Amino acid sequence: MSQISYGTINDRVVQSMEPPGRPWLVSMVLVLSALSMGVFAWSYQLRQGLEYSGISHPIAWGVYITNFVFWIGIGHAGTLISAVLYLVRAPFRNSIYRASEAMTVFAVMTAGLFPVIHLGRAWFAYWLLPYPNQRELWVNFKSPLLWDVFAISTYMSVSIAFFILGLIPDLAAIRDESKGPKRFFYKMASLGFRGTNHQWLHYMRGYLLFAAIATPLVFSVHSIVSWDFAMASVPGWHSTIFAPYFVAGAIFSGCAMVLTIMIPLRKAFPGFSEIIQVKHLESMGKMIVFTSLIVTYSYAVEFFIAYYSGARYERALFWFRPFGEMRVFFWLMIFCNCLVPLPLFIKKFRTSIPALFIISILVNVGMWLERFNIVGTSLAHEYDPFAWGSYQFEWVEIWITIGSFGWFFMWFFIFVKIMPSIAVAEMKETLPPPFRNKR
Repeated sequence: MSQISYGTINDRVVQSMEPPGRPWLVSMVLVLSALSMGVFAWSYQLRQGLEYSGISHPIAWGVYITNFVFWIGIGHAGTLISAVLYLVRAPFRNSIYRASEAMTVFAVMTAGLFPVIHLGRAWFAYWLLPYPNQRELWVNFKSPLLWDVFAISTYMSVSIAFFILGLIPDLAAIRDESKGPKRFFYKMASLGFRGTNHQWLHYMRGYLLFAAIATPLVFSVHSIVSWDFAMASVPGWHSTIFAPYFVAGAIFSGCAMVLTIMIPLRKAFPGFSEIIQVKHLESMGKMIVFTSLIVTYSYAVEFFIAYYSGARYERALFWFRPFGEMRVFFWLMIFCNCLVPLPLFIKKFRTSIPALFIISILVNVGMWLERFNIVGTSLAHEYDPFAWGSYQFEWVEIWITIGSFGWFFMWFFIFVKIMPSIAVAEMKETLPPPFRNKR
């Protein structure tokens, strides 16, 4: 950071928003191809029915609910980095929080698709919403699935408002650097922000207020998602540990996705290498290994509770997970979530960009497998042995899952080109005094 100034930060962010080149276009074609296949698979399911997904008796929740929980978890790191770390004034957040906030918004947009996809008859999705109607029918407010509607809509609205509020000073900076029609667009988007003392005073108060409001959402939203499972009497689900367990797992997977996004972003725009520094990525690596230990501890506690409780159904389930026919998913989860992050205890790995990138991808794979283990194994091995079963993946749900990544990255690619992916105003605050007034 010692070699850049206020003007340099502006220039490098503006350069990243220039008309897309060939690498961006090729990447976008691949992303849109994945999205197109996902849309085709979903349209096929709408015509033919859920029989072409893997959902069947006894596993009535399959890949779609797994994806829902996975994407909600991905969205937690953005709120954690932008709100919680802002309140504690963590210095490493400034270079990465803008892209993390965007990741949160797009991840929640992706997660919101899967309850609708899981319904099968998606045109009846509005039945989930509590609204006055001529049928005088109301939703079941005791259902955890309805709690998700309130939790996700609240989380989505607060995340978007927080995201837009943080963009205003940066859009004003981009406005001053732009010409022609782009200048008019950013002039409208910056809402007349001129950087006066009066405006900064109200802006900082509003941002602090939003950070305080958003912080409880980090803990509440995924706790509510965990109650979708914990409120049921299914072995492996009915546990008081689920809320903190899910929150830690969400932060774990979200931080991994931040690295998965920020490392290629840093590579795609060479000017970002001095803004997104290795020490910032190293700090994210520390958060990953910390939350990995919490998740590993939660796995051990689950097995201990099953053993100590004396409940034979719980014991049978936790024997089934590592040794039953679905054991491959369990041991891959253990490898990716418990063993892969351990090298991050060593500074050499925490400061190695390739190592951080590989670990982040494997952690995301492991966290998807964790959600599938929770959903699949518990439903496959409930109380009645006559009703036990297994899960067979189908091409429709596989392509819909791939399409969800296409949907997520499509929005992120668009965001990078039309909005500043680095927080310009907050990065300037980190400059040492000799460089504050230099162009």
